[in-house]
Amino acid sequence: MSGQDRDVDVVVIGMGPGAEYAANTLAGSGLAVAGVESRLIGGECPYWGCVPSKMMIRAGNLLAEGRRIGGMAGAARVDPDWAPVAHRIRSEATDSWDDTVAADRFSGHGGILFRGHGRITGPGEVTVSLAAGGLQVLRARRGIIIGAGTAPAVPPIPGLAGTPFWTNREAIETERVPGSLVVLGGGAIGVELGQVFARFGCQVRVAEGASRLLPLEEPEAGELLAAVFAREGIEVHAGRQVTGVSHDHGLFTVTLADGTELAGQALLVATGRRTDLAALGVGAVGIDPSLRAIPVDEKLRAAPGVWALGDITGKGAFTHMSMYQARLVVADILGEPASPAQYHAVPRVTFTDPEIGVAGLTEAEARAAGLTVRTAITQIPAATRGWIHKAGNDGFIKLVENAGTGTLAGATSAGPMGGEVLGALTLAVHARIPVAVLREMIYAYPTFHRAIEDALARLG
Repeated sequence: MSGQDRDVDVVVIGMGPGAEYAANTLAGSGLAVAGVESRLIGGECPYWGCVPSKMMIRAGNLLAEGRRIGGMAGAARVDPDWAPVAHRIRSEATDSWDDTVAADRFSGHGGILFRGHGRITGPGEVTVSLAAGGLQVLRARRGIIIGAGTAPAVPPIPGLAGTPFWTNREAIETERVPGSLVVLGGGAIGVELGQVFARFGCQVRVAEGASRLLPLEEPEAGELLAAVFAREGIEVHAGRQVTGVSHDHGLFTVTLADGTELAGQALLVATGRRTDLAALGVGAVGIDPSLRAIPVDEKLRAAPGVWALGDITGKGAFTHMSMYQARLVVADILGEPASPAQYHAVPRVTFTDPEIGVAGLTEAEARAAGLTVRTAITQIPAATRGWIHKAGNDGFIKLVENAGTGTLAGATSAGPMGGEVLGALTLAVHARIPVAVLREMIYAYPTFHRAIEDALARLG
């Protein structure tokens, strides 16, 4: 059964964190806003991403800290128990994967929610295939916001389809820790979740096709993490493609290009994210549906009367990116002043132990951009706070200077609380603060961030 056509001011397709913010803000400003969501309002972050995964990571880090007590503060015995972790994820983070609170918040702002898949069917027009059946045509007087996000990408590996593999979603929802786990993909999701399960007693093997873990980050970051993983008993198989997967009698077997076989009771596929622009009907407004991301301008405009934000723009699959872009979209729709979008200092953190925080460009990216580059690196264990910390003090600070301007083009902060130390470096990159000025700063002693001062001195 089809619903009657409905006119509104704005239609929001996909209600991930940034799109939800935009929808609530626009509705709260008095506009008639229709939100379309096929899964859960809030998207990946609160239900399968940022929030529950960091609860898992926090629990795993507590276990690691307990195991570091020997020789530092006496003796301790650590007995891992997954039950309180799973309970906390269900009760505190996800409400057992129920978005009633978020839906009520949207309706409380005056928004109208449609459960189903939205597709652009013409300028200013979205047709919703309702979850309850039938179609609903929505017409937007002011415009359409596309915030549909991405989904886990599953590679076409022979034998993989049809097996009970995990993506990050099943890994987050699990009620038990498997005895053994094979992780396909050594990016942020793979290494974060792999380390968590290892710390709860699971035998973990990570397969990464690139030559190192975290292939998008500085080589030193991948090398550091591989060394930490080896010490923790996590196997890393990098530089070899996966050629096949089989599942028999509750056991996965993953075959690598050199014939190596990795066995595990569970298989986590963490090989990136995907989107389907054709399914969103973007061709109806002149956007090429074969693209991997939607091109947007400095105001997040993708086409006349169409804005896009979040993962789907290809500017970084981070909640903070979608929230940043959402604020600019809201300002443009409401006619409010806002600075144009800037992406030269995007921060990102891989929440392993040690944390790997990056802002701006890596050395390779800076050189590829044609910059004249100077770099410097200092090791956290050699810094005073690292020496005091002693157990679990792996890490480094790496600076990438644009020698032409005398400012930082990028920086990496790896180590205990590396993501927090990153804050100062992100500010330096974003505001293009001269390196000479950074050298004049006073850095508190003894802190982890004081290692920035040493790295600056090494720039020469």
